[in-house]
Amino acid sequence: MSTIANRYEFVLLFDVTNGNPNGDPDAGNLPRLDPETNQGLITDVCLKRKIRNYVALEKEHDAGYAIYMQEKSVLNNQHKKAYEALDIKPESKKLPKEAEKARQVTEWMCNNFFDVRTFGAVMTTEVNSGQVRGPVQVAFASSIDPVIPMEVSITRMAVTNEKDLEKERTMGRKHIIPYGLYRVHGYVSAKLAERTGFSEDDLALLWRSLINMFEHDRSAARGEMSTRKLVVFKHDHPMGNAPAHVLFDSVQVKRVEGTENTPARHYSDYQVHIASKSLPSGVTLEEHL
Repeated sequence: MSTIANRYEFVLLFDVTNGNPNGDPDAGNLPRLDPETNQGLITDVCLKRKIRNYVALEKEHDAGYAIYMQEKSVLNNQHKKAYEALDIKPESKKLPKEAEKARQVTEWMCNNFFDVRTFGAVMTTEVNSGQVRGPVQVAFASSIDPVIPMEVSITRMAVTNEKDLEKERTMGRKHIIPYGLYRVHGYVSAKLAERTGFSEDDLALLWRSLINMFEHDRSAARGEMSTRKLVVFKHDHPMGNAPAHVLFDSVQVKRVEGTENTPARHYSDYQVHIASKSLPSGVTLEEHL
């Protein structure tokens, strides 16, 4: 399928209940926080990982949808696949001297790895496969309101050794957020898609990933995370018809009247208003969920 011909921006709203959406390894795995506002933070890397995981599940047996950045993968081995497929001998840290062969190596990586043609990748390692700037970018997510992490002790009924039978059964602690509604902005460039081959099928898969990625990411720390709304802005022109921040400002998330002074505990404590009637010319709106 041909590459996308339109620019897009999107706003994604998702929430967490009694979970840790993104632990901070520099803070004992506490949920990430903005230290000045106490709003919760989730990194772009965390969200991209969930998109990759969803694609890996849905497209497990489909050619062209392999995942480049996998857990414990050896990147040089990923790069070697391109050289082997094209019957080119790699030179240490260098792309092939012939420009056409160098282009073919990078193009092969884009064609075969979904996350390379979507998010881009710096593949200039010992086995050099070039550098790709991806058409899809995701910002940090932040919670609408400040969140207060809770520390919960956890125990177990069994012990490992007989000598520990009479010992305290406390195993450690986990950190949770009672409730948080998060907002993240994303961007899809049609002009950069031309360089990587990001297609209409890929775009549809991206939307499905954003809607369903938490459904296949359940764990003890993230048992209740859900996508609540995906708002997509589509531009008529590949270069865009309006600045992204103008479109993002048209989506307002506020507390339901009368609940402002109590802690939020459910998505129904918020209302989402989209100024759809005052969108700039050449921009259309799509709502999911």
